[in-house]
Amino acid sequence: MSPTRRPAPISGNLLYAQSGGVTAVINATAAGVIEAARASGVKVYAARNGILGALREELIDTSKESKSAIAALRHTPGGAFGSCRYKLKSLEDNRAEYARLIDVFRAHDIRWFLYNGGNDSADTALKISQLGKVMGYDIRCIGVPKTVDNDLAVTDCCPGFGSVAKYTAISTLEASLDVASMASTSTKVFILEVMGRHAGWIAAAAGLAGEGADAAPHIILFPENPFDEAAFLAKVKATVERVGWCTVVASEGVRNAAGQFLAEAGTRDAFGHAQLGGVAPVLAALVKEKLGYKYHWALPDYLQRSARHAASKVDAEQAYAVGRAAVEYALKGMNAVMPVIVRTADAPYRWKIEPAPLVKVANREKKMPKGFISRDGFGITAAARRYLAPLIQGEAPPPYGKNGLPQYEVLKNLAVAQKLPVFGR
Repeated sequence: MSPTRRPAPISGNLLYAQSGGVTAVINATAAGVIEAARASGVKVYAARNGILGALREELIDTSKESKSAIAALRHTPGGAFGSCRYKLKSLEDNRAEYARLIDVFRAHDIRWFLYNGGNDSADTALKISQLGKVMGYDIRCIGVPKTVDNDLAVTDCCPGFGSVAKYTAISTLEASLDVASMASTSTKVFILEVMGRHAGWIAAAAGLAGEGADAAPHIILFPENPFDEAAFLAKVKATVERVGWCTVVASEGVRNAAGQFLAEAGTRDAFGHAQLGGVAPVLAALVKEKLGYKYHWALPDYLQRSARHAASKVDAEQAYAVGRAAVEYALKGMNAVMPVIVRTADAPYRWKIEPAPLVKVANREKKMPKGFISRDGFGITAAARRYLAPLIQGEAPPPYGKNGLPQYEVLKNLAVAQKLPVFGR
């Protein structure tokens, strides 16, 4: 028998949790999970604020939500049940947390756990998937992909990325038209800083805004390439002299030749990742000091990952599909797998969902291939365009109300009665 498959239990409940930075479409995945489970007669609990909700026995009864409310999650950004950044240590280092999870699972007859997140969440999902044998409780865990960074291994793309890519390309295009209008007497250099600590996928998506030497963005800075100050300044100067202005898109994770983040703030988050203080102002100061050009810079930050009004239809559909597939795999008795997106054609773009072992996803990181970055290191190639362009296709606008604003859903999130002592006391 395959290690990822076991006979499904006769009955039980399913627990779903959201983890890490949320996206414009993570709630579409939640909708897929809940609707698929309901269709199979399985009750879904949601953990409030990710894995912390499971540890604290803070569970939400999604059966109290109407069919229309769950359907509305498909166009609602943010994390409907709350998320967190919290990484479980190894079983050897913190057995108490794992024992607590088993206690919560047992108390509420939870037989399936679906964890919706990125790299660190895949690691957590893998650890929990191994609990059954170690701690004598039959629990199956499915990792569900989500990350705007698009850096999960195995899957062709990550739900959440297509929408942030579309937002980034649109923002680059629109801001560049603004700069071009004012360049003769005002701003000469515009710098847009985007997310991407180790992988430059989001920055690369800005390249879809234009094509050709004179089209914005004129410079893209990737984490995969060490920052060369002299080459950067020469490129900015040449572009301004030729075009009259220059748009730069920089990934937050740009590093110097010594491997240091240009914008490291000196602090770390809950996963041990360096907190970045902003690469755009660093670059802007450099442009001003060395070249004397007037500049503006922008940091979309949360805006880029929450912009559901500009979501990619392809992304929204994929996010929903992985949620439904995760339930299908769980109810089939699979364990330690993740539904991943497999590209079957570029033009027209076609894709399907398949299960992949979590062990091939957890603690791995997919960076931009060398063949996707132009020879001078400041742009994307035709191969990158072929990969990226299908992911931003189509619009999936939310419904708008009389006030001119999107109508987003806020769930009741009614708590399940607790049965255990407070954890840690």
